[in-house]
Amino acid sequence: MKKATVYTRTGDEGTTGLVGGTRIKKSDPRIYLYGEVDELNSHIGLGISFLPKDFDLKFLHEIQSSLFDLGSNLACEKEKREQFKLPQVKDTLIERLEKEIDQMDSLLPPLKTFILPGGSLEASAFHVCRTVCRKVERQLVDFEDQHPGEVPESGLRFINRLSDYFFILARYANHLKKIEEIQWIPSKE
Repeated sequence: MKKATVYTRTGDEGTTGLVGGTRIKKSDPRIYLYGEVDELNSHIGLGISFLPKDFDLKFLHEIQSSLFDLGSNLACEKEKREQFKLPQVKDTLIERLEKEIDQMDSLLPPLKTFILPGGSLEASAFHVCRTVCRKVERQLVDFEDQHPGEVPESGLRFINRLSDYFFILARYANHLKKIEEIQWIPSKE
């Protein structure tokens, strides 16, 4: 069997196809939105590459797969999603995120002030994931405001919880390496 080419040339005029076949401009807010989801997924992959070999990656890979699920839904008009049997982000994943957050947080010192992003490579990478995740969340809210019903039902809850997860994961990564977090000290005049 002949290998398919990566390029299709169908987007050379600045349009792209949605899952259902509709062609839209690459500048459409929908494209920005699922492009940001893809960017977040790539940042997670980068963060994973910094984790120690013995770190259990199964849950992070599940998160990445769920981001693909979300992106596929955003790349398809709501009325066509069932026709293509697109996978949905499951409430059980959101519950698992909460459990993972609580479990890691129980091992961390309580926060008394804001902390500066940074520390280990792993922590820094997951702080970037957190901020990119918040950007996705803002765009999801805006897209839903502009196109009511187009954001999958659990999408916003998933992304909101996911940013919390990355915050705790970043802190946990520093904790594992015994790197002290740097507290934010407001500037004085």
